[in-house]
Amino acid sequence: MKNGNVLQVEDLYLYFATKRGVVQAVDGVNLALPRSSAMVILGESGCGKSSLARAILRLLPRNVHTYAGRILLDGQDVMALDEDSFRENVRWVRVSMVPQAAMNALNPVIRVGDQVAEPAIVHLGVTKEEAWEMARRMFRYVGVPEGFLNRYPFELSGGMRQRVAIAMALVTSPSLIILDEPTSALDVLTQANIMNTLKRIKQETGTSYILITHDIATSSDLAEHVAVMYAGQIVEVSNAAAFFSEPLHPYSQKLMASVPRLHGDKELEFIPGRPPSLLNPPTGCRFASRCPLRFGKCDQDPPTFRLGERLVKCWLFEADAELAYPDTTSAHPSEQRR
Repeated sequence: MKNGNVLQVEDLYLYFATKRGVVQAVDGVNLALPRSSAMVILGESGCGKSSLARAILRLLPRNVHTYAGRILLDGQDVMALDEDSFRENVRWVRVSMVPQAAMNALNPVIRVGDQVAEPAIVHLGVTKEEAWEMARRMFRYVGVPEGFLNRYPFELSGGMRQRVAIAMALVTSPSLIILDEPTSALDVLTQANIMNTLKRIKQETGTSYILITHDIATSSDLAEHVAVMYAGQIVEVSNAAAFFSEPLHPYSQKLMASVPRLHGDKELEFIPGRPPSLLNPPTGCRFASRCPLRFGKCDQDPPTFRLGERLVKCWLFEADAELAYPDTTSAHPSEQRR
């Protein structure tokens, strides 16, 4: 049985060329996800969370300026694969995705049963009859009545469409599923049902998850690990229990202080200012202009420090921690077009 990390991301960069300049959407990201576990990536809208997911899956638009780094899936550097090999052997075979807004992700003129069966036909080489049986099994597994196989997306509720998208991601039995805002635009009860389904699948199959969201409350019940993203960079990585009880980075602290609590009368806080533009991010700490703990050294870009099993990109921890990535340099990645 395999152990270790199902995914390891090393110095990952994804920049986009636009008429206004180069957008540094993913800027030197390092992440590791242990096998059979779930990690939630938190951050404000526009911080690069969805771009990170697309970089891992190599779902890239035509205006890519820079795409560089290493992505290790089960120990294999899949960045070294050509596009045909990646499409045939990695995407939707070993790692799949549940995109944001399931109604937009599903083809409105194709029955949902055919859409769930298609990845099995294309990537596993099974017959249409075998693929439909797999789709039928996946529908039962995620809680969709078998009779819905012949329905079209517009005939399903939002929660049912989301379950269909999850079934589509599961049908090839990947080791990793990336979920991009899987419960957005759903009511609270449906959100809870979807998250309970994901927890059950994880427990029964050992599937690993990356959950991209800004909904801290929903994610806290599923994830064992937390990564916080700000302005294209990962500023904190921690196990969930430690993070939710005591976040380290000043941005993480402000983020958690803005979440309403069921108990207690603590006044909610807000983060002043606005995130920096990814077209021209500041040269020092990217959170410095909004940080209440800013001091002189914040004019320099902080490295990532390691405190036990936790990582934090902040100068406040320099004296009490060691460098997490002592061999990395701050050199700009060489331009690489794909």
